[in-house]
Amino acid sequence: MSTGETSQIYADLMRFKPEGVTPNGWAMKAGVSRTVWADMRRHGNPSRRTLEKLLTAAGSSLAEFEALRIGVTAPAAEAVRLSLGDSRGAAWGAAQLPPLSLVATTIGGEWRNVGSRIELTELRMGELVDRISRPASLANDLGAYAVTVVGDSMWPRFRPGRRLAVSPKAPVAIGDDVLVKLRDSAGNDPRGAAVSTLIKELVRRTAAGVELKQFNPELTFEVPSAEIDVIEKVVGELI
Repeated sequence: MSTGETSQIYADLMRFKPEGVTPNGWAMKAGVSRTVWADMRRHGNPSRRTLEKLLTAAGSSLAEFEALRIGVTAPAAEAVRLSLGDSRGAAWGAAQLPPLSLVATTIGGEWRNVGSRIELTELRMGELVDRISRPASLANDLGAYAVTVVGDSMWPRFRPGRRLAVSPKAPVAIGDDVLVKLRDSAGNDPRGAAVSTLIKELVRRTAAGVELKQFNPELTFEVPSAEIDVIEKVVGELI
């Protein structure tokens, strides 16, 4: 993502910015650090606590913010129908979205060698621990699923215990947070065998593979193409 671009959630938040203050001034008033603010502006993955701080400082709430976002991402056909004065619009509610499957997630040790400090996350794709609300932005991405952050290698971007939405359908770009499934895992095992993954930031693609980054401890490393099964985009934190 280029320097001039901002995430959709940041753009939506700007509709709640208090008058008379700059975006940075709003963040300072809410007690949100510069690092977290800049990360949210670029990647669009704020924690629930960060959103609560910002919206409280703006005299609003998460409920109001989510209502706005659902309205913004409603299908265009629905907007056209209502604009044409279809009387059924008042009686019919929007169709309920199918839930996201929350996949069982555990810490998988360290990638390659003990002492590498590169944290692995293991998923059991056949073992679902919950079904949670699907964001409107994933209405047409039926392959999307959710995972729980179980380690702290991506802190402060992702706090342990938070849930992330993963989209196999979304295009992946440099600077995105990604979930890399490794080839040595058994994701097709119907018994739900563990799939070894790396949840990191995509730094760049090379002729030999991809370069990834984690934040705690801060490390940048390369994963050869031969070891990668698939790369899926982490589209954000679920709130």
